Amino acid sequence: MSKCILFIDGENFIHKIEEVLKQEGINNNKKDLALINLNKLFKEALQGFDFSRKIFYAARLHLHPDTKKKSEELIKLQRKLRNNLINQGYEFIIAGNVRAQKVGKSVVFREKGVDVKIGVDMTSLACDKKIETAILCSSDSDLQPAITELKERGIKVIYLGFENNPNKGLTFTTNRTILLRNSEVIEACQNRKD
Repeated sequence: MSKCILFIDGENFIHKIEEVLKQEGINNNKKDLALINLNKLFKEALQGFDFSRKIFYAARLHLHPDTKKKSEELIKLQRKLRNNLINQGYEFIIAGNVRAQKVGKSVVFREKGVDVKIGVDMTSLACDKKIETAILCSSDSDLQPAITELKERGIKVIYLGFENNPNKGLTFTTNRTILLRNSEVIEACQNRKD
């Protein structure tokens, strides 16, 4: 049985997709991103890998009194994304929280805890000898200590990033880097139902 696992930092991933679309001048609609075809996006870049698990990590969303309508909309979109990804064969794990912070007169939301859960899961799976290859789709440098630990345990770690802005630290820390091309991102976003 394959011991290759794909770990996707959901908030980070969606942000990177939005960056690509903006850079390419494509109108971004969060509703459309909830229907993204990840299997199509990863098809060419991850050709030849046989996954035992594909895990998408997302932060828990809460209703916030200052932004109740927006909070409800984001919770609804997260459910839509969850259902879409489960139908594509992904595990959808809620880890951490999105926390509201007052910045001047506005409310800013920040995700906390997803990277910690990914790091703990990767390390735990390595200790239990349930993984041989970890493919990490995140541009969060906070994961470098977990990557180092996996490599010390003989686990191959591949950084799956984006061509428009790869993380140099993760490129340096991992065994290999695979970059998703902007054209692949656009195609996965435009042809969601394929």
